[in-house]
Amino acid sequence: MRVLRLIATTMLCVATQAARADDTEPAWRASALALVPAGYVAGAAYRTDGSMGYLAVYPAPSNDPKTPASVFAARQALVVKLTPDATRAVSAELKPRTEPDPDNDDSDFSKLHADLAAGRTKLPEGTEPCSLGAWSIDKDPGGLNVRAEPSATARVLGTLPPPYRLKLGGAENTPDGGWLTEFRIIGFKSGWFLIEDAKPPGKDYEDEKRYPRSAPKPYAGRGWVASNKVGASYANGYTRAGGLFQAPFVDAKWMPAQRELGGPIDGDGGPKRLFACSGFWGLVESHDGVRGWWRALCSNQVTNCS
Repeated sequence: MRVLRLIATTMLCVATQAARADDTEPAWRASALALVPAGYVAGAAYRTDGSMGYLAVYPAPSNDPKTPASVFAARQALVVKLTPDATRAVSAELKPRTEPDPDNDDSDFSKLHADLAAGRTKLPEGTEPCSLGAWSIDKDPGGLNVRAEPSATARVLGTLPPPYRLKLGGAENTPDGGWLTEFRIIGFKSGWFLIEDAKPPGKDYEDEKRYPRSAPKPYAGRGWVASNKVGASYANGYTRAGGLFQAPFVDAKWMPAQRELGGPIDGDGGPKRLFACSGFWGLVESHDGVRGWWRALCSNQVTNCS
């Protein structure tokens, strides 16, 4: 099941996002922050059970493009001993997290990630499974090289066309810079995206009878492209809008971020950069320089992806 199918079924769920906003933290969380081990970043305080509190924590490099986190990795939690009135932290210990997946909600992303994990063996060894819509931002007239391995010296299998405009005009909604070549991202490894199903630029948006037979045809098979040549649009990931997460989990630290023309990021427009992916999450940089994870990216060039 593809994320485009998921996001096309409903409108942006603003009420759900607001309910998940990090504005109802228990009193003990503030004092627990001092107990977070070096190398970790605190997220949500997701449970209080009598004299014990549970704080989501994720490795500090989770939003570093060189060491991106994996949504499939084992998680940890800071288990906090509280004062009798459960208002302050007394001590804390980092332990394996045994609670249900925080993505296990009515958005279906937990099942979607489980399906991706089950198909990991069909990908090249060491590839992080992903499922995102994206496009080529490479303007080289020769096109973007699709390679057999995630390396700049690997064999070139084919190319993806640069931005394309119909010579005799086109649809009224044709982007000023021309149509971009869209594809699916199915994996990530060491700064490279594994892609497939590239489509001729603009063909899905133009009148089929007017779309020229001479239009450039992309390599549509499976192959690798450099991550710095790839872009996408924010899609509705059924989580908190207006910012990015420090790790690819809905209870990780949340950071406000802005769109290109100002205002909190949402399902309209896209990031400045796309660095990596894990499952249905993309590690991106917003236009105001915030680096973090957004759940669900798509390649619709005409409307938003909500």
